Amino acid sequence: MPALIKMPSLSPTMTEGKLSKWLKKKGDKIFSGDVIAEIETDKATMEIEAVDDGILYEITVDEGTENIPVGSSLAIIKEDGDSDDDDMLNLNNNVENIPQNTETINKKIYTENFETKEISSFDTSDDEDDRIRVSPLAKRLSLQNSIQLKGIKGSGPKGRIIKVDIEKLINSKNTSNEDINKVITSDKDNFYDKPNSAVRKVIAQRLLNSVNEAPHFFLSVDCNLTKINELRKQINTDKLKISVNDFIVKASAKALKRVPKANCSWHESFIRYYNNFDISVAVAIDDGLITPIVKNVESKGLEEISIEIKELAIKAKNSDLLPEEYQGGNFTVSNLGMFGVKNFTAILNPPQSMIIAIGKAEQKPIVINNKIVISEIMTVTLSCDHRVVDGALGAKWLDSFKSYIENPSLMLL
Repeated sequence: MPALIKMPSLSPTMTEGKLSKWLKKKGDKIFSGDVIAEIETDKATMEIEAVDDGILYEITVDEGTENIPVGSSLAIIKEDGDSDDDDMLNLNNNVENIPQNTETINKKIYTENFETKEISSFDTSDDEDDRIRVSPLAKRLSLQNSIQLKGIKGSGPKGRIIKVDIEKLINSKNTSNEDINKVITSDKDNFYDKPNSAVRKVIAQRLLNSVNEAPHFFLSVDCNLTKINELRKQINTDKLKISVNDFIVKASAKALKRVPKANCSWHESFIRYYNNFDISVAVAIDDGLITPIVKNVESKGLEEISIEIKELAIKAKNSDLLPEEYQGGNFTVSNLGMFGVKNFTAILNPPQSMIIAIGKAEQKPIVINNKIVISEIMTVTLSCDHRVVDGALGAKWLDSFKSYIENPSLMLL
């Protein structure tokens, strides 16, 4: 029996994807486990594997096509010995359409499905004056060129819209676009346009949703790094380099364990409290930002955490992260200190309820035991979702975090 290859859902937030590349061509022999295509998801580039043996009978979506909804058909595989019988034809006719607003719409799918689709809403009869009278060919041209039929005065019998009416609009539209382009291209040396990737679109949508849905509030505190720097001098070697950020990730998990009510997330009908301590670490990539996860941080040593963060960062920049390496997480660390940023506020990474923004450490005079001393001070700012973390709870967590940073030996216990 023939089988459809569909756009998979590879993360809870994924609603659509881009088919980046076909690795097999029509007519190729396919074996179970073969990688047949690459898709660009909301987080990374992933591979699609064949589940069954067979022949790649039909490719229904061209490579490079964007905005393909999850569940849409990408290709048809038939088993050896299958013929183009009714089952195959029915399967071919039932291939899901890609949305028509996609610029790279697959014309073949569109045409095949259009021919079998009823057009009762574009009644060509003369019975009802309130219906749009349009010929099938004119309707097809209007859909292919994104032209609204309502309001068009047809030149056919009794005002029926015919092919020539649509062609006139297309020519008029092209002329207008040319005039606009003349104005735009006059300043073309002053800018350039880069199409948004699937990753960038999803990041934008998630951050917009976070700002609009989660009531953010912010808490800041200064942390003295004197003892962390002293400890780093003792444990760091040519082969082992523990960074301040490694201590921050460890301190975040330890503080969540000490203040368990802060280890939670908001859902419409309940609040979820977590027993694990998985910390997301923000990593900058070409397309924006991704947050790979260091899992079970509370049970790992600083060396193991350091190695894992470095490995995840490399995989993130190479788009090699597996879904389980970036989906989930209870808390996020975002560090811009290495770029010289003194302090900033971060947007929550939904559904997480807190994210900590790490600024640059600076030499500052402080008072210790009635004496002024120069110490390295780091400003951190905690963003909280006020639906689940109120001011007192956020302050309690931040105080615990500060105590671990300023007394790093406690993290070794």
